[in-house]
Amino acid sequence: MAQIRALRKRMLAVRTIARITKTMQMIATAKFTAAQQRVRGTRPYTESIRHLVAEVAAAAGDVEHPLLRPAPAESKRELLLVITSDRGLCGAYNGHVLRTAGGFARSFVARGGTLRVAVAGKKGLAVLKFMKIEVNERLAFGGRPTFAEIEAIAQRLIDGFVKGEYDAVRIAYMKFLSSARQVPEVMQLLPLATEAKAGDENAATKAAATAVYDFSPSARELLDDLLPQSVKISLFQAVNDAIVSEHAMRMVAMKAATDNARGLGKSLSRMYNRARQAKITTELTEIVSGASALE
Repeated sequence: MAQIRALRKRMLAVRTIARITKTMQMIATAKFTAAQQRVRGTRPYTESIRHLVAEVAAAAGDVEHPLLRPAPAESKRELLLVITSDRGLCGAYNGHVLRTAGGFARSFVARGGTLRVAVAGKKGLAVLKFMKIEVNERLAFGGRPTFAEIEAIAQRLIDGFVKGEYDAVRIAYMKFLSSARQVPEVMQLLPLATEAKAGDENAATKAAATAVYDFSPSARELLDDLLPQSVKISLFQAVNDAIVSEHAMRMVAMKAATDNARGLGKSLSRMYNRARQAKITTELTEIVSGASALE
C-alpha cells in the first residue's frame, strides 16, 4: 500500500511539472517570436550601415579617425563584454557563452594582457566568479532593451576607447543564425572593423576604385557621424541576437523537459497499475485462502 501511495504522489508531481514546463515553453515561444521579429527588422539596417561605412572609409583615402585606428599587434589592454541571461532553464545557452568568454580571457591574460570584464546577466556574474575571473562592471539590459539604453552603453565604450583606456573592445555573446542554430562567438566591436568579410572588403575596394565621390560635408564629418552610429547599432544587434538565442534555447529546453516528464509519467503509470494489480491479486488470494480454511 505504501508503494502505491508513493507512486501516486510521484505521478501527481510529474504531471504538475509537465504542466509548468509546457506553460514555460509557450511563454518562451511567444517571446522568441517577438524577439526574432526585432532581430530580422534590425539586421538589414545593421548590414547596410556597415557596408556604407566600409565604402566611405575606403573612398575617403588617407582620412584618419580614432575609431578606425588599428589595434596593436600585441594588445595589452582590452575590455570584454559578456552577455548572458538573468534567468536559467535555457539549456546550454549560458554555458556556451561563458566557456567561449572564459577561454578568450584566459588566453589573453596568459599573453600578459590586462583584461577588464563587464557582464550583463546574473548567471554570467555568478559563473565568472566561480571561474576565478574578476568582474569589473555589471550591466543590465533587461528582457527588451531599447536602442536608447544600448546607445548610452555604446557611447561609454566609445569614449573609453578614444581616451586610450583600452586598445580594443570585444563582445562575447550568442549569435543567432536560425531557430535551430546559435553560435557563441567573441566579436570585435572596437576598433571598428569596416570589412567583416573578405567579400565586403573586396566590394568596398572595388566600389572606391570605380566610383568618384564628392563628399559634402567632408569625409571626416561623415565618418564622425557614421562610425559611432555603426558601433551603436552593432552592439544593439549583438544584444538582440543574444536575447532571441536565449528564448530559442529556453523554448527547446522546456519542450525537452515536457517530453521527459510525460515519458516519466507513462512509466510511473505502468508501475502504478502493476503494483495495484499485484495488490488486488494478493487480496483475492488471501480471501480465497481464508474461505478454504473455514471449510
